[in-house]
Amino acid sequence: MTRCRRTSGATPTTDDRRSRQADDASPLPPKWAARARRLAVSAEEAAADLVKLRRQARRSPLAAQRRRMGILFTLPVAALIGTLLLIPIGQTVYYSFTNWDGFTSQWIGFAAYRHLFQNPEFVTVLENNAVMVLAIPIAIALPLGVAFLLNAQLRGWKFFRSVFFLPTAVSWVVIAFVARRFFDPDKQGILRSLLDHTGLGFLHPNLLAHEHSALIAVMITFIWSVFGTNMIIFLAGMSTIDQEIYDAAKVDGAGSFMVMVKITFPLLKRFVQFAFVISLITAFSALFSLIIVMTNGGPGYGSTTLEFFIYEQAFTENNFGVGATAGVILFLLVFAVSMVQMRMLRSDE
Repeated sequence: MTRCRRTSGATPTTDDRRSRQADDASPLPPKWAARARRLAVSAEEAAADLVKLRRQARRSPLAAQRRRMGILFTLPVAALIGTLLLIPIGQTVYYSFTNWDGFTSQWIGFAAYRHLFQNPEFVTVLENNAVMVLAIPIAIALPLGVAFLLNAQLRGWKFFRSVFFLPTAVSWVVIAFVARRFFDPDKQGILRSLLDHTGLGFLHPNLLAHEHSALIAVMITFIWSVFGTNMIIFLAGMSTIDQEIYDAAKVDGAGSFMVMVKITFPLLKRFVQFAFVISLITAFSALFSLIIVMTNGGPGYGSTTLEFFIYEQAFTENNFGVGATAGVILFLLVFAVSMVQMRMLRSDE
């Protein structure tokens, strides 16, 4: 007959029972499991002590003085930003609901937006901006491919890097004059001369003279102008990728195209996102000088973007209220497209 022995001492608590059950279920030996549990408890106690110390530091006179000095030093910058940026933005939003000629304004509310969207010329301008968005993937894919080749340090890669980056160092006005010379339909035009020397002179393209082709010439020039900037962005991103990843891919037999698609591009998503936003802002709000020199928004409204439309309405026709309304719409479009693109890249992660 088995004799039962009664253990002396306190009754085990619920926490003790849970810890013993955890020790039984743990794959570690009991001694190591108990030590790991004690370390976890110590870490929790240390975290709690750290929170208490931070609370005490916030209540200390020195921390309060630092906060006051930080706010004091921030006030001049906040006042400058508010005066030069926030107040003009607020005024633009207010005047977008008015009929303003630069001197007197009349509140008309959302009728200003309704009349603007009923304007067929404004609809054409929005369509031109939508077509410009289609050029952004090309303005990203081409520099990405060239950056991948330059990152492989092929022969003469430093020379080609400087050549591709050259348009970035030139002003938009110079780029526009070069583009006009390139698309000039006369015999002095670069494109015409190239076609004549390659046996394709019968084409005689005159992109700048037609309403539906002038925007194509602007898009080609836009892609060329942002090529260097996006290429440098991608080269900077590729320099952060560990070379051992490429070596392991080569050992596994991956080709250059597979390495670019499966390794380089996924690791450059943040840089692609940045290049997309920069290219979008450039296409929507930085092509004024290019358009006014190349096409002056024409023929008709064939190459007029939203940015150029704002200039024409405000400073040519003195419809400052319409210009303010179009400016608010431009801001909302850039913000919406940027958020959608950032959400798409974030969902892929």
